[in-house]
Order: sequence, then C-alpha cells, then structure tokens
Amino acid sequence: MSGFGPTGDDNPFEGMPFLGDLGRLLGGMGGAGGGLQWDAARQMAMQVASGGESEANIDPIARMDVEQLARVADLHVAQKTGLSTSMTGRGVQVVPVTRMQWVQRSLDAYKPLFESLATSLSTTPDPPADPGADQGDPFAAMLSQIMGSMAPMMLAVTAGGMIGHLAQRSFGQYDLPVPRQPSDELLLVLPNVDAFAADWSIDRKDLLLWLCTHEIAHHAVLAVPHVRAALEGGLREYAAGFRPDASGLSDKLSTVDMSDPQSSMAELQGLFGDPEVVLGAIQTDAQRALLPRLEALIAMIEGYVDHVMDAIGTGLISSYGMITEAVRRRRVEADESDRFVARLFGLELGQPTYDAGAAFVDGVVERAGFDALDPLWKGEAFLPTPPEIEAPGLWLARIEIDTDTD
Repeated sequence: MSGFGPTGDDNPFEGMPFLGDLGRLLGGMGGAGGGLQWDAARQMAMQVASGGESEANIDPIARMDVEQLARVADLHVAQKTGLSTSMTGRGVQVVPVTRMQWVQRSLDAYKPLFESLATSLSTTPDPPADPGADQGDPFAAMLSQIMGSMAPMMLAVTAGGMIGHLAQRSFGQYDLPVPRQPSDELLLVLPNVDAFAADWSIDRKDLLLWLCTHEIAHHAVLAVPHVRAALEGGLREYAAGFRPDASGLSDKLSTVDMSDPQSSMAELQGLFGDPEVVLGAIQTDAQRALLPRLEALIAMIEGYVDHVMDAIGTGLISSYGMITEAVRRRRVEADESDRFVARLFGLELGQPTYDAGAAFVDGVVERAGFDALDPLWKGEAFLPTPPEIEAPGLWLARIEIDTDTD
C-alpha cells in the first residue's frame, strides 16, 4: 500500500467529511508533537472556508440593512424576554462578515475547547491497578500510544477543517450554541445568507430579520451569567474528558482484510470516516455520564429561543413560517462535518434535542404561562434537570410555581 499517502494522488482520506482535508496537509506538517498546532489549524480553516478563491468585501448597503434590522430585532427580543440583550452595556451590534472573517473570529472563540481536547487526547492511559494483570492487546496499546502522540497535530488539522466547513454553512455565531468571549458584536455570514435566500426563493430582508432575531435571542440567554457559566463549564469538562483508548479501534482494524490493498483501503476509509468509531475510541464513561446534564441545558436554551422566535416572528416577519420551516429543516439535516464538531464538544443538536426543548418550554407555558419561565434566569439551581426536561411539571413543582391558571 506504499502508493497511498497524504501527498500522493491516491489519498486514503479523500472523500471523507473534513478528514479528507487531513491528507493534503499532513505530509507538510511532519510529526511534531507538543501542544495544539494552531497555525496548522488556521491554515486549514482558511483553505477550506475559501475553497481556494478570494471573497468579495461586504457591500456597505448590506451593512446598513443589517444594522437597521438588528435594531428592530433587539427591541422585540428585549420586550418579549425581559432579558438584557447586551453583555457589555453598550448595546448589541450584528455585523455582516465574509466566510474568512467568520473563520478568524471563530478560531479564537473555539481555541480553548480544542486546547482542552488536545490536552486530554495527549494524556497517557492509566496503567492497570494490578501490575500483574493482563496488559491486554499489545496492538491496542501501540495504537493508543500513537494516537496520544499524534493527537495534538491531527486534532489541529481536523479542527481547522471542521471550522472551515462550518464557515461554508453557518449563518451566524450561534448555529452551535458555544459561548464566546463576552462581546456585543454578533457575526452574520452574509454569503451564506444570500445563497440560502436564493436557493429557497426567500425575501432577503425577511431572512436577515429572522436571523438577527435568532442571534440576539441566543445572545440574551447566554448573557445570563449562570447560564453561560453552566454551558461553558459543561463544554470544557466534556472536552477535557477524552482519553486515547484505542482498544475499540484496534478491534475494528483487526477485521480489515489487508491482503487486498484496494478493498482494505476502502474499509479503512469507512472506518476512520465514521464518527461513531472515532468517538467510541476516545470517549470516556465520565463524559457519557455528563452528557444528559449538558443535553438538558442545551435543549432548554434551544427550546426557549425557538419559542421566543415564534412569539415575535409570526407578527413581525411576513414570510416567517416559510423561513422557519426552511431553517429548521436545514439544521436537522446537517452534514457530517457539522455533526462531528458538535459531538466533539458534547453538543447533540439533532431533532430529539430540539423536540425535547420545545416540549419543555411549551409544557411550562401551557401550565403556567410564559412568565413561569422567568425563574430560569434566577440562578443555576433553577435550571432544569434531565428528568425535568422530559416532564416540565416536575420542574414547576420543584420551584413551587402554581400551575392553576383559572
């Protein structure tokens, strides 16, 4: 199989979601160890986001359109939620950007999470408690050691590829609800917005107003200190919890028939391109135990934002229903690049998460009215637990809200 290589014509990674980009840079990076190779991540992200082509600057008229629409959205979100939409007190500002500009800002925002990932994947696996115990499969031990030593370099390129692909698809900065450094400047990726409006024959200004409302509603929720702290803490804890345990991966590799180079390479492509296999090789029991709590928080945030959007948008945006259907269909049909980066951070943003959040918020509102959600913003103790997300009556009972609306 010597004809295959990261710089050859027969790149074994070619065709895999975002891992296909790995082969194009891996050879030039060498085997450098140490911390996360962030320059490589930046280079990869820029290359993928641009597709090798230059981008036009944002039209000043488009900037003015977004600025005006953002003021309208800001006013309605503040009135509906009663929350401050500003983290700094200077007022929120929605800024239209190119894909490359989104990449530059997002790399800085996601860097702490990827650094936690790199550190966790570089951790040497714990030895058996009993020195005389069976050391297990020697191939798995060797593969685990290789994964640990190469993890920072491979993760940097993978991180850059993922962020580059997200730049080609994201509308704003809260497509993934990852808190960023406190700021009231929100990003809107105008080339993606324009392409989506054209594809769905949607009025462009209606879509811009929808997205401004969406971004500002998320921003208002994540401006609540304990919500932000809980989400940041959960994401950091999850990212720091990975461990390079390659036993599961070695089991999969042992089934590959290496006698037929062409067939075996196809099997390896499928193996390393399968997020379930890759995550299964590095995810820990502690992370799996954390996920329900993190998913409950994310479901609450998304359910609340969707409810606020429906309450505001129906009377504000003439094509609200059409836009909402198109956007919600798009988000649950995300490609593997989106899903994999989300799962690396512990963000399971599939339809079940959105449905659970909607059911929780709707259940509270139906029983006690929209104002009954206000305790969510009082402190971390008022955030719903996983069982309460599934049964909102339990949450209302715990915080002692009277559900008798007669």
